[in-house]
Amino acid sequence: MSHNTFGHLFRITTWGESHGPAIGCVIDGCPPLLPLSEADIQPFLDRRRPGQSRFTTQRQEPDQVRILSGVFEGRTTGTPIALTIENVDQRSRDYGEIAAKFRPGHADLTYDLKYGIRDYRGGGRSSARETAMRVAAGAVARLVLGPAIRIRGALIQLGPHKIDRTRWDWNAVDANPFFCPDPVAAAEWEAILLDVRKAGSSLGAVIEVTADGVPPGLGAPIYGKLDADLAAALMSINAVKGVEIGDGFAAASLRGEDNADEMEMKDGLVAFAANHAGGILGGISSGQPIVARFAVKPTSSILSPRHTVDRAGQNTTITTKGRHDPCVGIRAVPVGEAMLACTLADHLLRHRAQNPNAPTSTRLPRN
Repeated sequence: MSHNTFGHLFRITTWGESHGPAIGCVIDGCPPLLPLSEADIQPFLDRRRPGQSRFTTQRQEPDQVRILSGVFEGRTTGTPIALTIENVDQRSRDYGEIAAKFRPGHADLTYDLKYGIRDYRGGGRSSARETAMRVAAGAVARLVLGPAIRIRGALIQLGPHKIDRTRWDWNAVDANPFFCPDPVAAAEWEAILLDVRKAGSSLGAVIEVTADGVPPGLGAPIYGKLDADLAAALMSINAVKGVEIGDGFAAASLRGEDNADEMEMKDGLVAFAANHAGGILGGISSGQPIVARFAVKPTSSILSPRHTVDRAGQNTTITTKGRHDPCVGIRAVPVGEAMLACTLADHLLRHRAQNPNAPTSTRLPRN
């Protein structure tokens, strides 16, 4: 299987399966002399870790990360950084009854058609378990970006239930099990998702990720656009079916004068009156906050019997047992943050390599 690597100068290769002995990643291109220890990575993994509430899978994985290479005396050496996490709570027996059946909504059928073989234990490589290593790599990417760039994410819609953006409070995100910035909506979602879980069903979600303090100039015209790479990064997350930057699809209903982000000079800098573009113009960061959203489909593993086929070509039905998230979008929040961090770190290194003397603000260059 190819295509397990993401990025150009900041490159991440992940490996491992959901029910294998371990998962891991190799980060290549990280600059030297950055302070890095397992304690710098673990807090981000703890936010994604399963089994932390009634609203996520009850699989108990400590997700304890180990650094195997690329760090000496607490600092990065510039060589490949290898990270690994042991799998300790696999229950492969939960999948024995469906080994020869294709689960609707999963990658079972397409993997079998493409490779002629698949790991039916939790989906193997297609499992969201792989995203733990993306979160670990995202922690390293944040060190590359530095403290001036702040990356945050929030769940803004659970099924059809949206937040009230007038109640947005970043402090509320880590105070509820949904990463929700609206404390009122978070309280309402508890009863909603419990009912869905009891029914053996699932819900989708919409996640918003942002990056403040991003300098202008990241990205390149045509085939190296920052928004194109970011969309691909977010789209690569399990169960994601849609991505938008800035106003996204809502921009299609606006008039040109409403969608344009007007500019003026303020204290010697170019200032914007709005951010409909989500901080990216012509594929290049404008210095405004980067704003992106992605839609996650309902978890495909549900208790309700579904029609399907088996490897022998027979019609049958299937009920997926095991421990699954009633809304996989909840734990996708730290994954989305990580993919945004990795994308920006890659583009920041590319930008520095091509134009090391580029301005770091919207102050206009003098001819």
